[in-house]
Amino acid sequence: MIRNHVHPSRRALLGGAALTALATATTTTGTATANATTGTSPSATWPTEFPLPDGFLPEGIAIGGKPYAYMGSRANGALYRTDLRTGKGRILFPGGTGLVAVGLKLDDDGLLYVAGSTGVARTHDARTGEVLATHQLSEPTGHFINDVTLLGDRAWFTDSRAAALYAVPRGHGRDRSRGRSRGRSGAVRTLPLTGDWVQLPDVNNANGIVGTPDGRALIVVKSTPGELYKVNTRTGHATRITLIGATDVVNGDGLYRTGRTLYVVQNRLNLISVFHLDARSTTATLTGTITDPRFDVPTTAARHGNRLYLVNARFTSPQTPETTFTGVAVPI
Repeated sequence: MIRNHVHPSRRALLGGAALTALATATTTTGTATANATTGTSPSATWPTEFPLPDGFLPEGIAIGGKPYAYMGSRANGALYRTDLRTGKGRILFPGGTGLVAVGLKLDDDGLLYVAGSTGVARTHDARTGEVLATHQLSEPTGHFINDVTLLGDRAWFTDSRAAALYAVPRGHGRDRSRGRSRGRSGAVRTLPLTGDWVQLPDVNNANGIVGTPDGRALIVVKSTPGELYKVNTRTGHATRITLIGATDVVNGDGLYRTGRTLYVVQNRLNLISVFHLDARSTTATLTGTITDPRFDVPTTAARHGNRLYLVNARFTSPQTPETTFTGVAVPI
């Protein structure tokens, strides 16, 4: 893993990743380095790489308070759960014809929210994998329901092919007859994106999504041309976030935020850009970058302890039933 605390050219950065597999921290002059460590986290001895089923076609990953990672399949909507302590996993939900699972988020009540690509989202029981609800967010064609985050009483989904977000009530789909609360009720809400947002044709626009540190708005990455936006959840007004120290976040995919630190996974660049948000989340200052020789088009990230876990989607490799896939962890 290569950690840079300054931002040289992206070409130079990626070239450095090819030269070393050791974790380093680089100063402004590039003359001093220090070994990166995982600190005192109890996960320090756990595996930092684990296999997924051949041909799984992963993209999303979600982790809750327990040491389990949930990953979704683009091939058939299957869900796979890995024990982070051992790296061993199993199929939680087998998927089915026509199903897709991309972005995922795990709620603290055991509900797993899954972006289903073709106009739908699903809610699963994270313990059994059972589908508890299917949410029709849009028409099946001309849309790509890509990622999801949890904010307030809603699960918010992005649509990479339309200028809109979709809000599903959290807890919706629970069955009282099985001794579990049904949670908040209500209809799916469509939030058109306005303001600075300009939808581009025939490319992926909105992708990763997280809440702002104050919990009052959303941050959305626009993969093409590589921009960050702050979105008002009441009006849909999108304000472009000013980047300092970086020209763009092209190929921006999954987002992860802790406090005012925002991690942007830039998939085909095999890169995580790390930003510090100002108090209003209108400016993002680049504070470092993370690369790793094990990255093979990572898409989304989730955190456990002092590690970020990512899945390698391997978009630049053959996507066949025999293609191998892995999840990897890097210290933060």
